[in-house]
Amino acid sequence: MTEPALVARRAGVDLNEGTAAACGTFGELLQGVLPDGTDFLVTFPITRGTRAWFRYDRVGPLRVYPAHKTKSLRLARSMLDARCASGGGSLVLDSDLLIGKGLASSSADLVATARAVGTVLGLDTSPATVEDWLRPIEPTDGVMHPGIVVFEHRAVRFRARLGTLPPTTVVAVDEGGRLDTVAYNRRDRRVPPVLRAGYAHLVDDLAAAVRDSDLQGVGAVATRSARLNQRWLPKHNLDALLRMADDLGALGVMCAHSGTMAGVLLDATAPGHRDTLAAVKAACARLPGTVSVYRSATPSGAFPGSTHAS
Repeated sequence: MTEPALVARRAGVDLNEGTAAACGTFGELLQGVLPDGTDFLVTFPITRGTRAWFRYDRVGPLRVYPAHKTKSLRLARSMLDARCASGGGSLVLDSDLLIGKGLASSSADLVATARAVGTVLGLDTSPATVEDWLRPIEPTDGVMHPGIVVFEHRAVRFRARLGTLPPTTVVAVDEGGRLDTVAYNRRDRRVPPVLRAGYAHLVDDLAAAVRDSDLQGVGAVATRSARLNQRWLPKHNLDALLRMADDLGALGVMCAHSGTMAGVLLDATAPGHRDTLAAVKAACARLPGTVSVYRSATPSGAFPGSTHAS
């Protein structure tokens, strides 16, 4: 809960409505399975996400807009029940994230919902508690945590915080269609022990690269992870993107491991970034698919639109 909301609660003031936000993530810097069998991913927070607005109504029904956001509706109902709150209210979600592409659209919806509803009802909305709220609903990206984190998405459990990076940009190509991440995460991924050990080494390499703000090292790990993911969810444009990254001096490539996008990773602070960005966009436009640009989130991991209650 935010400090103003906490002060209001302690003063006995009822909060009728609240707003909150959650960022998305462009795919993952790394995703795989560790030697102990744990499925994990490493988030890459971006400056797009979901804003949620909730107004509590003690006598009315609970509604969500758009109406197809049924997971957020389910979450809001469970939070009302936990608070033993009668009635319902109106929950409105506004998202910049395309659905089924690997941008954590559903996770951002749910985290923003938990924050907005929790603020109004006086419930704990710390990252660990948000995990508890989301765990019964679906596998979830770790966007309730600021910055870059290692997250056990199937178990919906935080594993480690890696930190933040200097500004980076991804020029992405969407190959089309939608992926149902819930169905995808039900699949049994048979990862041999040698590859699990390799993923553990990649986590260590990535942790060191983030700690040292080594974008070349981050790009190398992201590229390796994208290559490995070809055996489970191949991206038809990956080879072309790899050549493009080499030719244009990019950091590497990264992909939505359970989505439809792959892209070229760029250092946004590098000299000539604007020209490099234009060149990569032009080259990506020649590939089959839709081109878009994503930028890493602020160092705090925040998405514009802080939690607010009244």
